[in-house]
Amino acid sequence: MGVSSTQTMPPGPRLPRPVQTAGFLFGGPRFLEACRRRYGEAVTFSTLFDSRFVIVFDPELVRDVFKGSGDQLHAGEANALLGPVLGQRSVLLLDGAEHLRHRRLMLPPFHGQRMQAYVEVMQAAADREIDSWPLEQPFPLLPSMQTLTLRVILQAVFGYEPGPAEEELRRRLREMIEPLARPRGLLLMMTLGRLGSDRGATRRFEASRRAVDEILFDEIARRREQDEDELAQRDDVFSALVLAHDEDGERLSAQEVRDELVTLLLAGHETTATGLAWAFDLLLHHPAVLHRARRADDAYLDALVKEALRLRPVIPAVGRVVRGEAFKLGDWLIPEGVEINPSIRMIHRRSDLYPSPGTFRPERFLERDPPDTYTWLPFGGGTRRCLGASFAQMEMRVVLRRVLERTVLRAADPEPEEVEFRAITLAPKNGTRVVLERRD
Repeated sequence: MGVSSTQTMPPGPRLPRPVQTAGFLFGGPRFLEACRRRYGEAVTFSTLFDSRFVIVFDPELVRDVFKGSGDQLHAGEANALLGPVLGQRSVLLLDGAEHLRHRRLMLPPFHGQRMQAYVEVMQAAADREIDSWPLEQPFPLLPSMQTLTLRVILQAVFGYEPGPAEEELRRRLREMIEPLARPRGLLLMMTLGRLGSDRGATRRFEASRRAVDEILFDEIARRREQDEDELAQRDDVFSALVLAHDEDGERLSAQEVRDELVTLLLAGHETTATGLAWAFDLLLHHPAVLHRARRADDAYLDALVKEALRLRPVIPAVGRVVRGEAFKLGDWLIPEGVEINPSIRMIHRRSDLYPSPGTFRPERFLERDPPDTYTWLPFGGGTRRCLGASFAQMEMRVVLRRVLERTVLRAADPEPEEVEFRAITLAPKNGTRVVLERRD
């Protein structure tokens, strides 16, 4: 299809904005698939939250977006909703050169041998949760996975050993996070910074955020007073961020360290916990996969993690806002100010990419031509791909193996979980209810 000077945007439904909003909230994938079939691989939408944006369903168009210049496609601007929570100096909210600088400073702790040091932390956290589970009575697994991943983050990222200080920080962090992780968390995020701080939920959130910041800023100051050689011997990401400097010798400010710590907390805690809850929900409703997983090597468990994240992605989409000149997206020219959203969950459902897409089949990631970075994108892609992707996949693999080694679980409910939108995540509606039959 050619581009004319008057028709630069992809086609899309002409339904009123409230009706399109309802389609997203209540129709979900069915609404999106109907629009894709009618209008094509790029569709323009208009909702009460955004007057004009484009959703992309095709891997070739996703490639255009992920390979686009960070100076023209602003992911940080697309993540602006997270600003009051993460802080304005978070790597997720920065664009251009500032984003690249923060990304380079944050990458080293998430590579190579340094990550292997976290395996024992993950196993110990899993053991602690397993030991707390009740026998022969249903309980939701998601809260347990939230506790587990928070313990891992506090030790591996923040550098806190179990004890009173860790317990106090964990308590304050959960008070800050829990209101955001509820089904109405998105509404709270939208009101933060817009309606003032005199409203109840907003006021409570800002108080809990200040309580977290009090501990973090004190700890940043304390670590900066420590001997640098001693600090360099530590494995945690917090210490690495305090010591990190760019090619000009410039270090991150206290505010930047704080914002990146909170970013790593939210990006690596709630999302990984949700991914684990989905993985267990799928496993326990697919006996053949469960049977193989109990005897599997790391390659199969890695494939299992990837297939769970394909079938139940935690984040539905990623975004880029066009800045400067119009952006060429396939046959279209997307004007400045319009946001482009590659749809993770819809690309993961394409039958031409994934035969029998509704089937839970980890083996598809072990075949000769497995899905690539433009067809499997639970962590986004390009220069904005999630920094902690390898960490999250390793944690899911370690926890799955530990639970399978030490327990016999069964699903408490006969049918798999329904998907519920919680703030920015797609979570199991009932928290993945399970029954522990045996614990070794």
